[in-house]
Amino acid sequence: MILAGFTRMAGPTRKIRWGVLGYARAARELVGPALLRAANAEFYALASRDEGKLAECRSRFPGVRTHRSYDELLRDPEVEAVYIPLPNALHREWTIRAAEQGKHVLCEKPISLNAAECREMASACAAHGVILMEAFMYRYTDRIQKVCEILRSGALGNIKFVEASYSFLLANPASIKLKPELGGGALYDIGCYLLNFAGMVADEAIGGAAESRPDSVAASAVRSGGIDEAFSALLRYPSGLVAALTCGIRAHKRMEATIVGTEGVLEVPEPFSDAGGSLALIRGDERREIPVAACDRYRLEAEDFSAAILENRRPRLGLAESLRNMEVIDRLFAAS
Repeated sequence: MILAGFTRMAGPTRKIRWGVLGYARAARELVGPALLRAANAEFYALASRDEGKLAECRSRFPGVRTHRSYDELLRDPEVEAVYIPLPNALHREWTIRAAEQGKHVLCEKPISLNAAECREMASACAAHGVILMEAFMYRYTDRIQKVCEILRSGALGNIKFVEASYSFLLANPASIKLKPELGGGALYDIGCYLLNFAGMVADEAIGGAAESRPDSVAASAVRSGGIDEAFSALLRYPSGLVAALTCGIRAHKRMEATIVGTEGVLEVPEPFSDAGGSLALIRGDERREIPVAACDRYRLEAEDFSAAILENRRPRLGLAESLRNMEVIDRLFAAS
């Protein structure tokens, strides 16, 4: 894809001016502060329909321009990229509106509610010459880089199994994660991480390109109030890899993954975290701990996306992976 509309030259002090749609927790506690830490990004503007939230934003982030509507922010000629942390059901609409105003878009996961929406969003961004990326910030961690290095090294042999689980106990009864009309539920909220991880491992098993798609899927869900509280999936890929994935929003916190090959096993505690720790590589009777450094995943994500704009290139996570994730989610919902 050739990106149009790049008229400014990237220099050593050039920073991409970011706008944020909404004052969600991810915006105020994670991405907003990360933009302030980024070397090539500026937290320039934020929009909210809630005057109280705008006042809090001005107090917490002095100097950030505030807008009283999302459209007003998108019309701001100084804003070059936007971060969209809105409820899942609003991702398509506001990504397309942002693209129509010439803004690059970092959209929270899941990128959309289904594959058709994802294709529409990708087409709109391509038509307007802007970059679109799904915000899977965990892909920027040292932990995941080490996982990929080990997979590429051949230390595990032929990859046969991926087992991964992610759960937490949702305490807020008013959470948007419980509202079906907003795209709530476990598969959308955290299952999408498991699917992305499994797809990444499947890609590495065949050489790295984002082309691996399961040739069969099986699924089971526990539903309440119109959403899935728990979801389990079994995926089989053409390479012979089988992925067993379980997620839930009504269970104790758990986040772990195991990758099994013909020559070894890799244990990955907290695969979606950026905390320090270690991986465990097991080969025969030998168990080796591989240290993992703590890192600033949100800053790294913002810097890569900003650099992609400045350098007229793709960011680390491509839309092929996002579309694949949504295609698999469609199939899993149909199978459950």
